[in-house]
Amino acid sequence: MTKLLEWLFGVSLVGAVWALVSFDLLDLSLPQTYREVAWPMPLYLLVSFGCYSLATVGYRVATFNDCEEAAKELQGQIKEAKEDLRRRGLKM
Repeated sequence: MTKLLEWLFGVSLVGAVWALVSFDLLDLSLPQTYREVAWPMPLYLLVSFGCYSLATVGYRVATFNDCEEAAKELQGQIKEAKEDLRRRGLKM
């Protein structure tokens, strides 16, 4: 099963449970407070997911490794490309 299918299955499952509780589709006779709490739940989950994503990206950026050797190699390749273009008559 691909990750997309796993996520779609999970979201569908949560959505189905939310609809059952919010709209009382199975006549479960749940107290009104349960429905009042369940109604804004998708918004809470969306905000929580956004906070988690922001924290994950921030952490990954903060702990990103510097690649000194790759930077030097890339700068050398840029110099070679500029020299090659100058030889071919391109003015920069």
